[in-house]
Amino acid sequence: MKLAIDCRMIGSGGIGTYISELIPYFLEKNTCLLIGTHEQCMPFLRMQNVEFCFCNIKPFSLKEIFSFPQNALAEINKCDAYYTPYCNIPGGIQVPIYSTIHDVVFFDIPELTSFFGKILRRMMYIRAISHSQAIFTVSEFSKERIIHHLHCKKPVIVGYNGISSWILKKDDSEEENAEKQMQILFVGNIKKHKGLAVLLDAFSIVHDRIPELKLVITGNAENFRSGDEKVLKKLKASNNSVVFTGKISNSELKKQYKSSKLLVQPSFYEGFGIPPLEALYCRTNAIISDIPVFKEIYGKFPVTFFECGNSEDLAEKILNHLNDSQPKEIPDTYSYKNTYNMILSTISNSN
Repeated sequence: MKLAIDCRMIGSGGIGTYISELIPYFLEKNTCLLIGTHEQCMPFLRMQNVEFCFCNIKPFSLKEIFSFPQNALAEINKCDAYYTPYCNIPGGIQVPIYSTIHDVVFFDIPELTSFFGKILRRMMYIRAISHSQAIFTVSEFSKERIIHHLHCKKPVIVGYNGISSWILKKDDSEEENAEKQMQILFVGNIKKHKGLAVLLDAFSIVHDRIPELKLVITGNAENFRSGDEKVLKKLKASNNSVVFTGKISNSELKKQYKSSKLLVQPSFYEGFGIPPLEALYCRTNAIISDIPVFKEIYGKFPVTFFECGNSEDLAEKILNHLNDSQPKEIPDTYSYKNTYNMILSTISNSN
């Protein structure tokens, strides 16, 4: 089978990771035409069964819909199917299309965007559904919300996220049991549904009891200036007990996972939520909110749940579990290979 795969979201956070991890599995037994920039396609240049269609048309642009390059469309339409890891679909594709919708957070938490932004996103999702033979998503929770908000009549198929290759890769320089520092880790962005304000309140309570404890936040402090004002005020009052890593590589993030006492994921909403899974594989305990999707994903994992939005409960859980022994038995539940098999099986059986 020859598949056209959209790589133009590589470098865009979790979706970029998702497609980057899937592509090597696609290339094992299929010929793949990868659509993206030279930089996005670079990691796959030396792999077998791969062809390239270099394209710098931005996802979700008018050019993508109305004037996608004819030479690119000609190559795509020679393939058996087209797969995109998100819901951006160029106009002019004539082969069967399959796409992924990771979550519909902007409908469940409408204050994250403007009224106009919500309309545009609905149009984007509806267009993806209408053009696709099937929709993939990353949890049963997301599936239910997609059907609820978008009244999707097409098949919605769950294929969970997995563990990234950079987490699984064993480096000779890594210590099997890295020394834990007096720090807890937050991996996320500035959006309100990530729950950072709740964590900052909880950390303030904990820090009064354990002054040497640090909160490490991945990313740049400057990014928070355009975010939640409530979060910004709390950061200013943190007295240097909150540390920002700046932009870091995957290997540096892995070191942060390994050296932290705890990962805290205080999200109000996720489609899946990968950081707790990464932390556990790095032998770091995770405290996460008791939202439905985390109960689905991590119900059989050695995590600690706290009441979503309750900073006092979170503080209590941090104090009680800060010095727990490292997690050892991690269920082998999620893998990108399993997700690839599900996607390929769906495409093969539909064509």
